[in-house]
Amino acid sequence: MRYGMVIDLKTCIGCNACTMACKAEHATPAGIFYAKVLEKEVGKFPAARRIFLPVLCNHCENPICREVCPTGATYKRQDGIVLVDYDKCIGCRACMEACPYWARTYYDGDGAYYPGERTLFEEIKQNFPEGVVMKCNFCAHRVDQRVEPACVQTCPTDCRIFGDLDDPTSEVSRLVAERKGRQLLAEKGLNPSVYYIE
Repeated sequence: MRYGMVIDLKTCIGCNACTMACKAEHATPAGIFYAKVLEKEVGKFPAARRIFLPVLCNHCENPICREVCPTGATYKRQDGIVLVDYDKCIGCRACMEACPYWARTYYDGDGAYYPGERTLFEEIKQNFPEGVVMKCNFCAHRVDQRVEPACVQTCPTDCRIFGDLDDPTSEVSRLVAERKGRQLLAEKGLNPSVYYIE
């Protein structure tokens, strides 16, 4: 089994529901986003339009971040999800430098939404140690309970599809095959588990 995600760029409307669902699910500190939507304006008036590119950790089959981690804090589960063990992370940021997707963020401990105090939401949900690197974890805690990642479940246009890339009958495998799914920076040889279709 190898979990992966397909993102349909034709149906993404750039609403950032995925970004906010992820923030709410993980209670990430201010300024830290596991899921982002990049946008760009193309064309000229009167035919100008905006295009959107949702990005996240690509949970590569050959993760370079794991290779460069000196403590083994970055590891890959049997199902292909790449995680960070905060107890082992020393905050050296080698993984951040190695990741071609810029999917990781260093947390220096100063992430309160209101300086000098933490909201009740933060008090309840945030348990990140200071001085670690953070990233998308494909909502592994939800996946373990057979629930889709928060970004997938929340997307109003269903542009995100999650499933087993190793199962040729799964929806993600079918979409990659039928609609010629492509990976970002495939030439790096990391074999990312996130595919884009149009």
